[in-house]
Amino acid sequence: MNANIPDIDKCDCTVIHEDVVREVGRLMPEEENLLDLADLFKVFGDSTRVKILCALFHAELCVCDIAALLGMTKSAISHQLRLLKQSKLVKNRRDGKVVYYSLDDEHVKNIFDQGLAHVEE
Repeated sequence: MNANIPDIDKCDCTVIHEDVVREVGRLMPEEENLLDLADLFKVFGDSTRVKILCALFHAELCVCDIAALLGMTKSAISHQLRLLKQSKLVKNRRDGKVVYYSLDDEHVKNIFDQGLAHVEE
């Protein structure tokens, strides 16, 4: 870094603002909830899972439909759907021999839409 440019990201402060730290600590969610939230966001960290979620915004689909849409094997899609289901992002229903997948609830689309709006800024 150029010696003439101050490092604005570095805090040289040695004073702890105890009242602010205490209040923020009080407002923070419980540790277990933060860990669950981090795990949820990890699920969104895979482009195949994101594509599957996006497809399910538009229609309820079976594994074969999703595999054809994404140009992937049924096995690969099934694996990703299993992870999405474990994370309570998708649900399924059986109609005879066919299992259809859909979003678990409206929160999933809201999370997706907020993330998409952020990256499109």
